[in-house]
Amino acid sequence: GWHAGVIGIVAGRLRERFDRPACVVALDGGIGKGSGRSVPGVALGAAVIAAHQAGLLINGGGHAMAAGFTVEAPKRDALRDFLADQIDRALGGEVPAPSLGLDGALEVAAVTPDLLALLERLGPYGAGNARPRFAVAQARIVNAQPVGTDHVRCILTGPDGTGRLKAIAFRAAGTPVGEALLAARGLPLHLAGQLRLDEWQGVESAQLIIDDVANVGGIG
Repeated sequence: GWHAGVIGIVAGRLRERFDRPACVVALDGGIGKGSGRSVPGVALGAAVIAAHQAGLLINGGGHAMAAGFTVEAPKRDALRDFLADQIDRALGGEVPAPSLGLDGALEVAAVTPDLLALLERLGPYGAGNARPRFAVAQARIVNAQPVGTDHVRCILTGPDGTGRLKAIAFRAAGTPVGEALLAARGLPLHLAGQLRLDEWQGVESAQLIIDDVANVGGIG
């Protein structure tokens, strides 16, 4: 009963939560509209194309990290088994290991609107040109608090107290990332995330969208 317009978002959330390829199908009158999101190492689009060629789909296609398809309701189980087999072969029977690629390292004081303007010149960003992800080492959590329904917002400074940077971890409340941020209380953490421009009351500032954290001196 879900609207087909939201299933891509749901598939993406499932992929983020479980670090597995995920497909979601919305049924309407015996026909299902499907959307899938993948993980590095699994070319989901190729698996969906193979399912179409095998007669399991009305149509379908995509690229390595995302796919869309249309399936008749009675063929859902066969499609699930087919995709599971394709993905298992792609992984060589191994369980996918979560990975987080980094494009560089920055100090808190180096993150400015001017830097973001420079990074935007590398766009547009998309499946073939991912937005850069940076490590911010030994950032001290000046303040961290829950916001909205399940987000965690922070203010960061450098290890020597220089610079200020806003940061937010979306949907992190109740997760290891959110708990680590809320428990830091002035202690340093290694952070990884993407930089975005935040505008509030006409004032522009840089913001880190936090993807992951690690304790200084070891993996958290």
